[in-house]
Amino acid sequence: MQPRYKALSVHLLTATGAVLSMLAMLAAVEGLWSMMFLWLVLALIVDGIDGPLARRYDVSTNWPTYDGVLLDLIIDYLTYVFIPAYALFKSGLLPGWTGWIAIIVIVYGSVIYFADTRMKTKDKSFAGFPACWNMVVLVLFATEPPRILILAIVILLTVAMFTNLKFIHPVRTERWRNISLPVSLFWVVCAGWAAMHNFAPGSWSHLGLGLASTYLLLAGIAQQMFPQRPGGL
Repeated sequence: MQPRYKALSVHLLTATGAVLSMLAMLAAVEGLWSMMFLWLVLALIVDGIDGPLARRYDVSTNWPTYDGVLLDLIIDYLTYVFIPAYALFKSGLLPGWTGWIAIIVIVYGSVIYFADTRMKTKDKSFAGFPACWNMVVLVLFATEPPRILILAIVILLTVAMFTNLKFIHPVRTERWRNISLPVSLFWVVCAGWAAMHNFAPGSWSHLGLGLASTYLLLAGIAQQMFPQRPGGL
């Protein structure tokens, strides 16, 4: 296959995220939360695959007609932000005024963050929390903490989007990637298992989600606290 058609196929793969987001939204409207999260996890897998493929086949050179970065951002806003925020509001985890505050904070803060040209650091990590609300809300569905704690988490993570705190990209951040990538894959397995079993209490997947999420949330900050030495970790 010619390089240009390989590049086009990567764009088309990225675009499937729009279909997956629609399927997730349709499930959410019906209150089928497990099915919604399964579609979102599948979209997360596509998002994890298309980036390395885009760089491998140099899509900006071989098929420059389509803007892969813009395409990715549009789909990410749907799958990472908009649909999870809707689920958090409609599921009853945050009833009344707490739900209204949460969805406004999430969608407003995230769209500003997505437009920030400083969101990536030199080591390909994220400057500020990268608005991965799909992951956060899934963990909240699995653990069901008190609503005040949920609201506090939402507000704190939104504030964290506009700080200099570093959050790793499991694929692109080279430092600790031999740990970060397996942990991310483990998170996906736990998320899929939890969703398939309707977030049944006591599942091993809930503990796995908690441990993996803690690492993914704090690894970048730990790297800031302990700068890399030349030739070291």
